[in-house]
Amino acid sequence: MKCPFCSTPDSKVIDSRLSGEGDLIRRRRECEKCQKRFTTYERVENVLPVVAKKDGRREIFDRLKIVHGLKKACEKRPVSMDVLETLVNKIERELQESGEKEVSSSAIGEMVMEALHQVDAVAYVRFASVYRSFKDVNQFMKELEHLLKSRNK
Repeated sequence: MKCPFCSTPDSKVIDSRLSGEGDLIRRRRECEKCQKRFTTYERVENVLPVVAKKDGRREIFDRLKIVHGLKKACEKRPVSMDVLETLVNKIERELQESGEKEVSSSAIGEMVMEALHQVDAVAYVRFASVYRSFKDVNQFMKELEHLLKSRNK
């Protein structure tokens, strides 16, 4: 594994542990050259659907894009990385279990918004405002009203 600090390809594993759900192995590594430590994660590669983008392009599913979007939405919010990882794992599992060969990026965006809606209302609104590209304040207010109605149920 290439060291993220000095790019040396030689590192040694100093600790390995299964994740809480048992579907991920966490490995603590140490670079042979600079002696800095870093963590890697190993998981079984599952066949995921291709993502159909709005502009017609097709891309390989990339869980890091979802993690990045969730991190941005949850910035300065009381949502842990463990919770975000659990959300991404759930979305990824749903996509695998669907058996579909292709899924639209908008369907994935809706899955992310639904997951955020359950976890943190502010993060949900942040994500929705970027994802849905609100054109004006009225659209934003409608989304907030919808959120408030669903919270009061």
